[in-house]
Amino acid sequence: MNGQEKSGPAIVAGKPTNEAERSGSEPVEPRAGTEGNADQQSTSRAQNREAVTQALERIRQAARRNRKEKFTALMHHISVDLLEKAFLDSRKTAAPGIDGVTWRDYEANLEGNLADLHERVQSGAYRATPSRRVFIPKPDGGRRPLAVAALEDKIVQRAAVAVLNAIYEEDFLGFSYGFRPGRGAHDALDALSTAINRAKVNFILDADIAKFFDTGEPGLAHPFP
Repeated sequence: MNGQEKSGPAIVAGKPTNEAERSGSEPVEPRAGTEGNADQQSTSRAQNREAVTQALERIRQAARRNRKEKFTALMHHISVDLLEKAFLDSRKTAAPGIDGVTWRDYEANLEGNLADLHERVQSGAYRATPSRRVFIPKPDGGRRPLAVAALEDKIVQRAAVAVLNAIYEEDFLGFSYGFRPGRGAHDALDALSTAINRAKVNFILDADIAKFFDTGEPGLAHPFP
């Protein structure tokens, strides 16, 4: 655990204010060229990121104003700027998919590649390619299947997730941690540790969905004196 005092009461029982999507991307290395061109490129990308952030915030505000509102037209939010941000947020050293295209390969003609990808997405011509399947050994001797998507598929997926997160993050409660941006299992353990040490806890329920479907057992209830 990362320290019992790291998680405040709001993390356990409250619903924190949803902020604009935080980026974990690394600084982009400028391509070969003059220093002025590199500065212009950096400025342009910063402006594009700001435009993307503002667009997502407008979606977030609309979802916040009316929880029952249905969003029926979202495709136009998948812009070239959002696709570029999704690309830059991807790991440069990630394993390539079945097509063998790496981050550096795609970056070599980034503007043209993103323009072509955007046109295919908006026209309906885009089709995801099959993922490359690998198996990761598990401590118990089993193997965990892992699907490695092609880089373009990762870009489109990240862009779509950014738009959907702006909507659905407004519906989550503060104690929800699974598959949410900026949260993970260690954050959940921090919050659980804080709750156990600050309030009376009668039991902890550990439910494994995979095991539930395999055996029909919903999980184990662990008594906590």
